[in-house]
Amino acid sequence: MTPAPAIPDIGAAIDVLQNVFGYDTFRPGQQEVIETVLEGRDCLAVMPTGAGKSLTFQIPARILPGTVLVLSPLISLMKDQVDALTSLGFTAAAINSSLGREEWLDKLHSLQRGEYEVAYIAPEALDGRLKDVLSDCPISVLVVDEAHCISQWGHDFRPAYRRLRGLKQHLNDIPILALTATATTRVARDIIRQLGMRRPGGYKGSFFRPNLFIRCRKKGEGNTRREILTLIRRHSGESGIVYCLSRKTVEQTVDYLCRQGVRAVPYHAGMEKVERTRQQDAFARDDADVIVATVAFGMGIDKSNVRFVIHRDMPPNIESWYQEIGRAGRDGLPSECFLFYSWADVIARERFLAEIEDEQLRREKKQAMVRMFELADSSACRHKRILAYFDETIEPCGESCDMCSGVHTSDLLTQVALETKRSGRSRRTSAVKDNVAASERSPSDPAFQRLRALRKMLADQQRVPAYIVFGDQVLWNMIDRMPSTKAELLEVSGVGPAKLDRYGEAFLAALNASQQ
Repeated sequence: MTPAPAIPDIGAAIDVLQNVFGYDTFRPGQQEVIETVLEGRDCLAVMPTGAGKSLTFQIPARILPGTVLVLSPLISLMKDQVDALTSLGFTAAAINSSLGREEWLDKLHSLQRGEYEVAYIAPEALDGRLKDVLSDCPISVLVVDEAHCISQWGHDFRPAYRRLRGLKQHLNDIPILALTATATTRVARDIIRQLGMRRPGGYKGSFFRPNLFIRCRKKGEGNTRREILTLIRRHSGESGIVYCLSRKTVEQTVDYLCRQGVRAVPYHAGMEKVERTRQQDAFARDDADVIVATVAFGMGIDKSNVRFVIHRDMPPNIESWYQEIGRAGRDGLPSECFLFYSWADVIARERFLAEIEDEQLRREKKQAMVRMFELADSSACRHKRILAYFDETIEPCGESCDMCSGVHTSDLLTQVALETKRSGRSRRTSAVKDNVAASERSPSDPAFQRLRALRKMLADQQRVPAYIVFGDQVLWNMIDRMPSTKAELLEVSGVGPAKLDRYGEAFLAALNASQQ
């Protein structure tokens, strides 16, 4: 009798973490999820944006035989994710409708032969014959990213996800890893049921993101458009997102910002697909500083150095708001989130509810909008109220929101105006005592600018987003350590052997120049 293959131990995962990705230790939750996946069990991981969800399947992909198949909702981001993996030496591919028929068939045959460690497909692709083809492929794990999309009780239900029911059994009962950054207890239960998961392991990380500084401002207290411009200028040279309710408002806001000298681009569902992709690429590659968008933009966005998110209009619920502000500060560095809100936003959104036939669901969506307004309009800790919605209890954050820090949007607007008047700059100073100001790190730092320029040059040469070369946090790690040899650079967190070979000499030269 042939003995069952040994289950890889966590030591193999640690080896990949350190020697492929260049990190010393796991982030909270990563090890628990990876162990569950390596054991061949179903797993639901509810981890906030920026917690490193991708590593929970990328590390097993290097260890397990066969292919990790990832269902991801945005075709436009698959290429970036594949580029990031291939830069680390993985064999990876995206199989989607953007490919020509011949290339699509070539990649499908490679998948059947087990040539990929990681393969990405869109859930919509399973509506065709691909679903049957996959049953003959050597798939080790099925990853369902943005898994909350399968539940009508979630904030972003997508019909294509509903059709994933029965897929586990169709693919020979392979283990499923469901990933989401936003799921209430009710939605989590629905994910498990819809995907047919059996006695799944689970991990729920804390939703508290102390590096996000949240401030809410009621519309009518000032000129919202001018205030948004002022807040963007406060982050001059940094990446940010401005969310708007309608396509028309997106276009108007972009026109205004561009006239004021801001490198801003639009993104909404009414644009041609080619144009949307072009604008998203410009933002991802730092050719534009600000992207002004409807909610059509953002799910699964990988850009790690978004330093601010501004909501010109109130989101429809707390889950959407948390998901959208979570696109800031994924690298763990201080980032700011501003919400402009009014009861008129609730009324404006009500017209969308008329399309919902289920009366109970329609009523719950309306209640969710009211809860969102009440949170924005309250005087309680923003983080505490958000986490309570996700069944998590914390003490008031102390410094990471306007209500706890005492630093409101109006204070920052005044401060930026004074700075600009006195020095012609709109950078932060210690006169405003918020945690963001407590950071000594400024994008205008000469050493950071030198590394950032090098990163962009290398990324442009490879036609990939800048963060695929290195994230902002890794650049700061280099500046802190100031390595002078390849061996020392390899010791920097976030620098692995593959990236050392590819970029090491260039970054060492730039670091040496910054010390002269």
